Amino acid sequence: MAVLKKENIVLGADVKTKEEAIRLAGRILVEQGYVEEFYIDKMFEREALTSTYMGNFVAIPHGTEDAKKLVKQAGLSIVQVPHGVDFGAGNIVKILIGIAGKDNEHLEILSKVAIVCSEEENIQKMIAATTEEEILQLLNEVK
Repeated sequence: MAVLKKENIVLGADVKTKEEAIRLAGRILVEQGYVEEFYIDKMFEREALTSTYMGNFVAIPHGTEDAKKLVKQAGLSIVQVPHGVDFGAGNIVKILIGIAGKDNEHLEILSKVAIVCSEEENIQKMIAATTEEEILQLLNEVK
């Protein structure tokens, strides 16, 4: 199973809170078979420890260290929130990248995502994307 596929991407999400946004990113991972249901709770635990807001309108919600046992296979979910959602402290998120990593795979996935997201131009392209393929193309090195 691919780490990132079209079915893992939600465009034009209308979420009102960061909790809704994180739940949606986690729900995709559950429904696509990457993680067990309880992983979503671990994503909230992780967020409570420290915000997963990364800057440039991006957040990377993921589970805590002990959540790895709930991961069936490494995967990504992408939620585009064109109008943005407040992640606290005035940080607005328009792209959420949910990550489920198995063993140390998540570190490699995170570094690849970080490289793509370090270019503000890439983030703007993701925010403006109208098809899942556009986002897949930008993140194709993460596959």
